[in-house]
Amino acid sequence: MTAANPKFPDISPSPRPSSVTDLFVSFSWLAMQGFGGVLAIVQRELVENKKWLSTEEFIEDWAVAQIMPGPNVVNIALMIGDRFYGWRGALAALAGMMALPLVVVLALSVALAGISHEPMVQGALKGMGAVSAGLIAGTGLKLISALKSNPMGRIACFVLAMLTLVAVAVLHIPLAWVLIGLGIPGFLWAYRTLSKSDSHEKASS
Repeated sequence: MTAANPKFPDISPSPRPSSVTDLFVSFSWLAMQGFGGVLAIVQRELVENKKWLSTEEFIEDWAVAQIMPGPNVVNIALMIGDRFYGWRGALAALAGMMALPLVVVLALSVALAGISHEPMVQGALKGMGAVSAGLIAGTGLKLISALKSNPMGRIACFVLAMLTLVAVAVLHIPLAWVLIGLGIPGFLWAYRTLSKSDSHEKASS
């Protein structure tokens, strides 16, 4: 078994993938379940089933994946693979996430090429979109419990979440401006809170 990447030591005593092959198979299985949206499946597989990450760790990793260029789930696959097995793990997780879905998408594209305009097909796609939205909303509700230990406090987290929702869903502000306008104040508030906590710990020790 290859040693964990020394640059990113395990941040919790949780279970870990047994090999690079395990990473590939796990992310392949995860990708094949992610119809219409992978967030709910990623959280269930990595946190609840495999326990490779705690809820808090998953939220932190997903937050980083959100602000990086590219698809969120691809970013988090690269991060988790690299954490456990370095660049080989990152490539294995990425390959698992992309290989089988690529084959499925190509096959569906060929199969639906002549019938994509049919009302039945259009209705099925709209139905899957609604299910995807429900999955994402349900996962968001699951992750709320992790805010109890957030250094900013639950009230600040709730205010930031509501402002983000209004900015994106109601005002339709581009995501880049939302990240700058709300992400930077959130970062500064968290930094201030953590600095105060460190100062109190040093003073009491």
